Amino acid sequence: MATISSAGIGSGINVESVVSQLVSLEKKPLESLQSLASSMQTKLSIYGTIKSQISALGDAAAKLGTDSGWSAVTGTSSNAAAVAVTTGTGAAPGNFTVSVQQLAKAQATASAAVTTGAAVGGGTLSIDLGQWSGGSFTASGTATQVTIDAADTLSQVAAKINDAKSGVTATVLKDASGERLLLRSSATGEAQGFRVQATDDDGNNTDASGLSRLAYDSGLTNGATLTQAGQNANATINGVAISSASNDLKDSLAGVQLKLQQVTTSAVEITIAQDTESLRKNLQAFVDAYNAINSTLSNATKYDETSKTAGLLQGDSTAVGLLNSLRGVMRSALDSGTYQRLNDIGLEMKTGGALSVDNARLNDAMAKPDALKALFTTNTGDNTTSGLGLRIKAFTDGLLDTAGTVTNKQAALKKMIDRNGDEQDRVSDRISRTETRLRNMYTALDTRMAQLNSLSAYVSQQVATWNK
Repeated sequence: MATISSAGIGSGINVESVVSQLVSLEKKPLESLQSLASSMQTKLSIYGTIKSQISALGDAAAKLGTDSGWSAVTGTSSNAAAVAVTTGTGAAPGNFTVSVQQLAKAQATASAAVTTGAAVGGGTLSIDLGQWSGGSFTASGTATQVTIDAADTLSQVAAKINDAKSGVTATVLKDASGERLLLRSSATGEAQGFRVQATDDDGNNTDASGLSRLAYDSGLTNGATLTQAGQNANATINGVAISSASNDLKDSLAGVQLKLQQVTTSAVEITIAQDTESLRKNLQAFVDAYNAINSTLSNATKYDETSKTAGLLQGDSTAVGLLNSLRGVMRSALDSGTYQRLNDIGLEMKTGGALSVDNARLNDAMAKPDALKALFTTNTGDNTTSGLGLRIKAFTDGLLDTAGTVTNKQAALKKMIDRNGDEQDRVSDRISRTETRLRNMYTALDTRMAQLNSLSAYVSQQVATWNK
């Protein structure tokens, strides 16, 4: 019996072509499903963009709808070289004068010169932090003990003091006369002074040799020299005297930090005013956020007459309704107030729904900060009648809520995509089974035709033999 090694050989029928064409017809529904899935996936992506843009609009509206969005202030100084000013949370607009009589300084000492690279002498240096008063010292804590080896140089002594983290920093100064040990308090102020006592291995803790020459203590004549006494900053604010261990006055005025940098000969004028540039940026961010979502929805729902193409969401009732509602809330008005609509402050809605900024009118509105603020922050307890910042924030929150319009639309699209995927699986399975059935059928036909052809050839051969 002949065997078929390739479909169609036995019958002469192009089985592959026939099966391929028949299967192609079966695939038409699958292609339609795949096209529909691609469209739905694109719509889901667009709604993801819409959701993100709505969230951004809500954030921008919230910044304008709360007091903190209007509380930004900026500080200026008439003499920033002498008194610099920065502002933060809690600063209130106002003016005041600052005069500086004395800057805060850190205590500093210098030892007598020793030969460069020579050993200083062994023993222990005891470093206390505290306050000097009338030649006497009051320690504020436990002394730090620094052990010095007999072979240590002045540089090694300085390194050990710094490693001890005692609140005193050490530096070695070199010049033609040798090396000196310079000590300085890590912090400024009268209460951040220091005392250095020596326990010298040579047995004399007060002479000008060995470790004792690095000490600084009351009544000590052979030790280090005081080069700068620790002192507080002395200043007046609006004529009121203040004293500070630091030149950075962080707590004297709420939300205002003053940096004292020079003694003054005349009062420095400090002005704290509303930060209009920050407010302008917040308003522009609000306009930009709205224009972004308006543009996305407009383009997705329109029909372009020129190109004869429809937006991906044309006819989508959710998108069309969302666009109309969004424009409606942006056009809404307060019941009272100097400014009742966005248009009143120069934020104009043009054809196509986009907002533009009339800077002249906005500047006029910013000259009336309380009235401008009321347009966005008025709180009636009802989001439909409150200020526009609160109203628009509530509107966007509703859209993004678990039961909101956008969230529901996304969920519906995801379910449709899932159902489409299930249907594609069923169609693919049907196509696979159809292809198998067709191949089996045509293979059987091919085999049968081969048998018949073989029989025909045999009969023809016999007839030819009989006719001889």
